[in-house]
Amino acid sequence: MISAPVPGQDPTPLRRGRPGYDVASVLAVAVEVFNERGYDRTSMRDLADRLGIAKSAIYHHVAGKEELLRLALDRALAGLSAAADRARVLPAPAIERLEHLIRSSVDALEAELPYVTLLLRVRGNTEVERAALDQRRAFDRFVAELVAQAVRDGDIRPDVDAMITARLLFGLVNSLVEWDRPARRAEGGPLADALCAMVFDGLRTRRGPSQPAGRPQPARRPRPGRAGPGTSSGS
Repeated sequence: MISAPVPGQDPTPLRRGRPGYDVASVLAVAVEVFNERGYDRTSMRDLADRLGIAKSAIYHHVAGKEELLRLALDRALAGLSAAADRARVLPAPAIERLEHLIRSSVDALEAELPYVTLLLRVRGNTEVERAALDQRRAFDRFVAELVAQAVRDGDIRPDVDAMITARLLFGLVNSLVEWDRPARRAEGGPLADALCAMVFDGLRTRRGPSQPAGRPQPARRPRPGRAGPGTSSGS
């Protein structure tokens, strides 16, 4: 005998759960789906289908989709907050603290790539997203403070606004979420080393006297308050 469906109940039979699912594993799958479909376009049914469980099984772990988003964004922000805290108390000049912060941020991004990817895609459409964006803006302000101090120390060129420099630096770091795939990356040094070498040392090689004619090496601008190459304080 086939019983009549209960009004409002999904007639599709679902497995009531799978062994091994916990909050962390549900969250990992949710972040994967959010990144594929977009948070706003993802429903709890989509998550249940990907997990192969009933929606009620998800509610056993979390209150709903927004709580999954909050847990994911908190995980992404935790690494950045820890990196900022370490840079804040590092007994070193601002330029060294800035490099430490960039390295730590790259490490955090690589360790939590799906979660940071989701963080960088939120647009402030919910209270959870707006809170996350507030934390990101606070992080940006701290980076700008380090840049401004490094300018005052004479370690960074002074002709670019500190906030613009901060955004350019972390625009470069954040771009890693679009292309960095550690499993497919060729063997080599740590990604943070390559990024910091490009940012702090530049791409151009320092050519000696054998530099080809017609391609003069640009003169290096002396740092404020310091004698440039080939000058003396008495000239």
